[in-house]
Amino acid sequence: MTEPCDTREVLLVVHPDRETTRGAARAVAMRLADAGIWLRVIDEEVRRLIGPPDDDLPCTIVAPGDNPAKGAELVLVLGGDGTLLRAAELARPAGVPVLGVNLGRVGFLTEADSDALADTVDRVVDRRYRIEERMTVDVTVTRRGQVVAETWALNEASVEKSSRERILDALIEVDGRPVSSFGCDGVLCSTPTGSTAYAFSAGGPVVWPDVEALLVVPSNAHAMFSRPLVVSRASVITVQVDPDGSPAVLTCDGLRHVELEPGTRVQVVAGRVPVRLAHLWDGPFTDRLVHKFSLPVTSWRERHDRRGSRSSDPS
Repeated sequence: MTEPCDTREVLLVVHPDRETTRGAARAVAMRLADAGIWLRVIDEEVRRLIGPPDDDLPCTIVAPGDNPAKGAELVLVLGGDGTLLRAAELARPAGVPVLGVNLGRVGFLTEADSDALADTVDRVVDRRYRIEERMTVDVTVTRRGQVVAETWALNEASVEKSSRERILDALIEVDGRPVSSFGCDGVLCSTPTGSTAYAFSAGGPVVWPDVEALLVVPSNAHAMFSRPLVVSRASVITVQVDPDGSPAVLTCDGLRHVELEPGTRVQVVAGRVPVRLAHLWDGPFTDRLVHKFSLPVTSWRERHDRRGSRSSDPS
C-alpha cells in the first residue's frame, strides 16, 4: 500500500515484552486505520505484533536512524515510563508530542491507564488533546578540559559509582562555586518531571512540573550536609569525580551511559529542547500525584472511625 502524502500519521512505540502488548497494539492499529490514520513502527517485530504483513494495514516500518517521528502528528506509547522515555528519544528532536498509555505499574509519565485505551485512541483520532512542554537537562562531560560526551535527559542525569564495592567521591558545584564534597553511591541531577522518579526514591522532594528549577539529590551520602538542593533553572550544576578516587558512570534516564574516569567533570544545565507531552484530561498535578502513588487523602481519625464502624457492624 502506498502512503498518501496528506495522511495523518502516528508513530507507535510499544513495550519490548510483545505478548503483554499484543492485544492493545492490534486494537490501536485497527482503530487508527478505520479513521484513515497511517501508522508507523520502528521494527519488523512490532509490525508483526499488530497483524500479519499481508493484511494490508496502513503501516510503514521506519528505521530508528531515519528519525521515525519526523513529520508524525503524535508518538503513541504502549507501556510504562521506561517505554515512554525511549519514545521521547525519538520524539524530542522532531518536536513531536508523546502520549503514553500505561501497561506497566506506576506509569507516572503516561497519560492514561490500559482500561482507558479505547477512549484514548478516540481522543487521538478527534485531536482532543493538549500539549505541555516539559523541561529537560543538557549534560556535558569533560576530561582534562576536553569535551568527551554530550547528552540530555528528561528525568535525571545520575553520576554513580561503577563498582558496588567502592565509594564515589564527588565534589558538587553550583554556578562555579563549590557547595559540598562527600563519599556517596551517586548524585542525581533531576528535572521537576524526574522528581517523582529516581530522585524521589533517593529521598528528593516532589516538585510540581511547572516549577522552573533543577534538583541535586545525593544518594546514600556519607556527610553531615547531604540534603537535596533545589536550584534555579538558570543555574549550572557540576559534579566532579575525585581525581584520586574511583571511576564512575553517568546515566541519563536509565538509557544513555558514559564511563567516567577519576577527575571527570559532569555539567548539567536546563535543556535547550523540551519534551512535548500530550494530555487528554485537564486537572491539577496534585490529583495525578494522589492517584499514581495511592496517597491517603482523609485524616487519620476518619480512617480510624471507618475501621471502627466496620468492626462493630454485626453483619
